[in-house]
Amino acid sequence: MITTHRLFFKDARRMGDVAPGSIHLTVTSPPYPMIEMWDSLFCSLNPLIKAALDNGDGRLAHGLMHRELDRVWRGVDRATAPSGIVCVNVGDATRALDGTFRLYSNHDLVARFFREAGYDELPPVLWRKQTNKPNKFMGSGMLPPNAYVTLEHEHIRIFRKGGTRAFSPDSRPLRHRSAYFWEERNAWFSDVWDDLKGAPQRLEGPRGRSAAYPFDLPYRLIHMFSVQGDHVLDPFLGTGTTMFAAMIAGRNSTGYEMDASLRPVIASKIDGLKAMSRSLVDERLARHEAYVSDRLRDGGKATEYVSKAYGFPVVTGQETGIELPVIKEIRSAGDRYVVTYE
Repeated sequence: MITTHRLFFKDARRMGDVAPGSIHLTVTSPPYPMIEMWDSLFCSLNPLIKAALDNGDGRLAHGLMHRELDRVWRGVDRATAPSGIVCVNVGDATRALDGTFRLYSNHDLVARFFREAGYDELPPVLWRKQTNKPNKFMGSGMLPPNAYVTLEHEHIRIFRKGGTRAFSPDSRPLRHRSAYFWEERNAWFSDVWDDLKGAPQRLEGPRGRSAAYPFDLPYRLIHMFSVQGDHVLDPFLGTGTTMFAAMIAGRNSTGYEMDASLRPVIASKIDGLKAMSRSLVDERLARHEAYVSDRLRDGGKATEYVSKAYGFPVVTGQETGIELPVIKEIRSAGDRYVVTYE
């Protein structure tokens, strides 16, 4: 198997490098409107946003910021194949402008775009981020009624373009190779994820913070909503997490990133992916064997199914064809990477 990965360091609002209907899955996290670290970016896209912020008009600024994101979502819609899936990780914002503190609901406005574009909303995931913050309130402390709860979660909104995807008889073996284990399904398809820690945010340079999500977030979504050889898109690539997850999962990918200073950050991580690929596969296999062993020890029913590739028991017949890809080589040509697998 060979996969190809393309990077474009330019504005995803002008996404002309992806063929219409060629993307099976989008996994991304956009700049969050009304989070201060993104103010300068949004103001550079539309001067009316700066004027609204200067005037303390948070509602207007929030709506204008989402108009700029909508231009990217239109490109995503154009690129998405029938039955393709879009996963958007986005957090809401709290902010005081002109002396008024309020919540700015970003996930609602992202969902509104895809609803109006005709997508089917699928049940979302609430990512409850682990935190060590000692304070659990904002505002007036112990005195009611003017305190505010803290935001300790983000949303993963999931949309499908039309009905469920059909597979021809010839493509079914590939779908079975791309399956996940029973216990992974039970954890991944929960509507609350509370086992993912946020990624380190420190980043050298003027930006200061990477704003990256943890690797396991796109890695899970890619396995949940695509098969090996599919094409994954991230229009807000950042430090490359979605592309790396696609490489390790055996999917093709295309990423857009406006900040060209992140090019060396992405390139510096490529050399470590081969070892990471082997480590992740070994960990998944070991966790599965431990799960089956614990299941039998705790009185669970012995299974009649056996993995064809690995020879150990699996819980269902759908798991017998699982083959987890391991990276053999990554070759680069500028901002393009070609990955081969063992």
